[in-house]
Amino acid sequence: MRQDYCIGVDFGTDSVRALIVDAHNGTELATSVFEYPRWREGRFCEAAYNKFRQHPLDHIEGLEKTIKSCLAQIGQDAAQYVRAITVGTTGSTPIAVDKSGTPLSLLPEFADEPDAMFVLWKDHTAVAEAEAINNHAKNFEIDYLQYVGGLYSSEWFWAKLLHILRHNERVRSACYSWVEHSDWIPFILTGGNDAKAVRRNICAAGHKGLYAEAFGGFPPNNFFATLDPLLDGFVDRMRSQAETADRPAGTLCAEWAINLGLSEEVVIGMGALDAHMGAVGGQIEAYQMSKVIGTSTCDMLVVPKEDMVGKLVKGISGQVDGSILPGMIGLEAGQSAFGDVYSWLKRFLMWPLDLATSAEQQYSEEIDAKLLTELNIQAAQLPIDIVGPFALDWFNGRRTPDVNPNVKGLLAGLTLGTTPAEVFKALVEATCFGSRAILERIEQEGIFVKGVDAIGGIAKKSSFVMQMMADILNRPIRIGATEQTSALGAAMFAAVVGGLYENVQEASLKMGKGFSETIYPRAENVIVFEKRYAQYLRYGALQDIK
Repeated sequence: MRQDYCIGVDFGTDSVRALIVDAHNGTELATSVFEYPRWREGRFCEAAYNKFRQHPLDHIEGLEKTIKSCLAQIGQDAAQYVRAITVGTTGSTPIAVDKSGTPLSLLPEFADEPDAMFVLWKDHTAVAEAEAINNHAKNFEIDYLQYVGGLYSSEWFWAKLLHILRHNERVRSACYSWVEHSDWIPFILTGGNDAKAVRRNICAAGHKGLYAEAFGGFPPNNFFATLDPLLDGFVDRMRSQAETADRPAGTLCAEWAINLGLSEEVVIGMGALDAHMGAVGGQIEAYQMSKVIGTSTCDMLVVPKEDMVGKLVKGISGQVDGSILPGMIGLEAGQSAFGDVYSWLKRFLMWPLDLATSAEQQYSEEIDAKLLTELNIQAAQLPIDIVGPFALDWFNGRRTPDVNPNVKGLLAGLTLGTTPAEVFKALVEATCFGSRAILERIEQEGIFVKGVDAIGGIAKKSSFVMQMMADILNRPIRIGATEQTSALGAAMFAAVVGGLYENVQEASLKMGKGFSETIYPRAENVIVFEKRYAQYLRYGALQDIK
């Protein structure tokens, strides 16, 4: 049989992962992970102000090193069998570019300017701008927010652009266009040099950028120019047609072909959001909710078009034709913090070890490596009962249902005897309650949810979290068999753009890994969590009262 390899690249929050797979059966031949060095050092970020920026050099270096590493793992003949590359990235993670499409932070004069870097998905500096968009949209006969759940988020494309333009005159003067990370990577791989020619993917454009075929694309320039004159002309410098991820963006340019040791005939696919790629990698199917669980969550559902006629789901992160699986309506919801909540607790508990001397540093690193594992073990041994600490999971605001970046996380019911394991258990419970609120909202809006699949690192690594999730949702949860779902999903799309499969469904069937286990709810715990969930809703409602 002819050898055909595809490369899927997953740009996550903390690192980038490349995966080379055999396109005929999905065998994972090589994988490599690169942690962003500038991000790891905490440069260009101010967590206290929800300001999170990433330098494009982190992404460029990671792209090069991971692909080269994968090729080296297989051997010197591997390059000749690579047919296509597709990437998934976090989003909305946009950046300011000049007329050539070059990010401003790659220019010497902006090399250390955070506002000229990628504005990471979880950056919430644009709260005021999102509120302005929500208020402004009420002035138009056409409801431009109807396909994004009725509310625009500070995590999204236009709010972030407006915030940067309003607050940084230097960047404003140099910014020609605004480009999503998931569009910029295919752009550079194909040798793009004209910002107007950047091809926009339907996932980011539809869920984050107000793109809808019902409007003929993006809202007209008048919508943005009357919101703030600073936005005048930006939409006119963007391609009017967004594309699905099963479409080729071009072929590998000479510069990157030489750099990676690949052929210029390698096809580059359109990009997409990493979670959407993950859903495909996890073999999403109609009415089966796919939960990509990591630092945040992305909850996705695909529904046949005929079943969505006349339905608009309020309070989620959009419903977009072709955004997850081409040919179906993709629904997206999610939580702004899931694993990030557990990481916060770990950092909180680890604070005294920040004072460790150099001689004690190894001991500190050992504790850091096993702390969350031990919390999982101890929390799993605690009884499930009505009393005890409880929490709200909104440590980074609330994404869905009903976006609100201003709400806060909460820990309550503490005593002098409360242990770290009890606090961890309360936080896990809260994140699972947040997942339940999303699922209930989708069903309340008339959308059938057949079942739940969980994919991603936490789904594979923490049986405690997933058992509590099953108990709280009162549904069986299928656990994806691989942790590489986003990169694998990207490789599936690469196999389609490379001409090896006719459609993504066929690629998923042949390349997918299935599910490793199914976790079932425990009836005795379901009853207890019903009462605890009511408490979660009561305390959550108090924060929404203004």
